[in-house]
Amino acid sequence: MNRLLIVDGSNLLFQMFFGMPSRITNSEGKAIQGTLGFVGALLKIIRRTEPTHIAVLFDGEHENERTELNADYKANRVDYSQTPEEDSPFSQLPDVYAALDYMGIKHTETTVCETDDWIAGYAHTYGDNTEVIVASFDSDFFQLITENVSILRYRGDNTVICTPAYLREKFGIEPSQYADFKSLTGDSSDNIKGADKVGPKTASSLLSEFGNLENIILNAAPIKKPSIRESIIRNADRLRTNYKLIKLEGTVPLPFTMKELPYTYDGITTNEVLKGIGVK
Repeated sequence: MNRLLIVDGSNLLFQMFFGMPSRITNSEGKAIQGTLGFVGALLKIIRRTEPTHIAVLFDGEHENERTELNADYKANRVDYSQTPEEDSPFSQLPDVYAALDYMGIKHTETTVCETDDWIAGYAHTYGDNTEVIVASFDSDFFQLITENVSILRYRGDNTVICTPAYLREKFGIEPSQYADFKSLTGDSSDNIKGADKVGPKTASSLLSEFGNLENIILNAAPIKKPSIRESIIRNADRLRTNYKLIKLEGTVPLPFTMKELPYTYDGITTNEVLKGIGVK
């Protein structure tokens, strides 16, 4: 079976840019910590997963359907166009792109959707006949998990591969229930507010009893705990909007076909890549 590695490029760049010492510079004094961390992490992920195909996808700067649905969606994110260049991960994006080109890895930016939608598209399109590994810390991707689709959360030697068993153990739910679960609990990183009084344990219990979010809303009257029952009824409209924000349908056109994404690791190192693109 082929193994397709999809890397959430923006997510990995941010993780590395802010996770590395802030002033790693080359001989010319140019900051390279984001590029260094990104390439090093990517190569470790490649060596661990041994993919036959790879794509690295980045979020472009544009409005999308989710911000039209809810203006508060991700409104808590930093506007890096207003920050000094040395504090912006995007300042090192050209070097990251050059590194990917040097390694022969396909990459692109979204233009009309979010990276999440593309990644969901790859999982839905190829996940039946291909092993798909999504490298990202974005928990939204938990809803894509199947026996063939897993989520890799890179932490160096403590990297975790998230499978259906992982989700059952951590949250007590099935992957197909994750969008419902997150709609109930909210997501502070995306500025999504859930139902008052509903934390992870309560959300898991409700989903175990009712199956999905819509059933919980439609059958809220019998919920035993008054504060939970009232919260579900009071926040029904918001919960339905949350679900639309969080659910990944994966129906958008994809930027690359599998035939365009073959990759074979040739043993190249981080230093060789950085030297190859002239930043080391």
